[in-house]
Amino acid sequence: MKSLVRSFVPAVVAVAAVASFASAAPETLRIDPNHSIAGFSIRHFFARVQGRFTELDGRLTWDAAAPAQSSVDVTIPAASITTQNETRDKDLRSDNFFDVAKYPTVTFKSTKVELAEGKTTLAEGDKFKVYGDLTMKGVTRPVVLDATFNGSGQVAIGGTKMGTVTGFEATTTINRKDWNILWNKNLDSGGTLLGDDVTINLEVEATTPRQSAEGAKKAADTKAADRK
Repeated sequence: MKSLVRSFVPAVVAVAAVASFASAAPETLRIDPNHSIAGFSIRHFFARVQGRFTELDGRLTWDAAAPAQSSVDVTIPAASITTQNETRDKDLRSDNFFDVAKYPTVTFKSTKVELAEGKTTLAEGDKFKVYGDLTMKGVTRPVVLDATFNGSGQVAIGGTKMGTVTGFEATTTINRKDWNILWNKNLDSGGTLLGDDVTINLEVEATTPRQSAEGAKKAADTKAADRK
């Protein structure tokens, strides 16, 4: 009888843990701008120039039990573009390119998350696709991001809980002309100064939003009141 109990109890605990994970509600995580990168590269003559946006704000609605139900919504201030060359960056902010005075933001809103065939959850290193609408310079067009899941979980350092952290990376290639970013120069020998294809590279870390001390106190008071 004792051996039956010893084998039965762990099984019950395991089933309960799985059920708890499966029924966990989706979390809204904030994209951490200090640990995320929205970068790009484009051909210039016969090499490629790298750039990035130094500011971004966004939310990831993360469903650990059903990641295909997750979504992401990102807003990037277009004026935060940098290629480590102020003269070039000033031109990129002008109406030659992003026209940031008229179109101050770049946005991406997902419409679907697609896992690999046969997958219902994501493990570290798994590939998946994120479909969505990219808006630049007043033009909205669909794009598909080829993404890699880097992991997700509750984290703590030195006993201090930091909530849920989720990470992924993604890439896609777009034709800038589809967003009315048209400026170029013809070369005397043929061809153009700039390429049309732009490769976008994303590194994203999303975390549980940090509460202020006042907000945490209010939340604790509300829970205490609910228990009464």
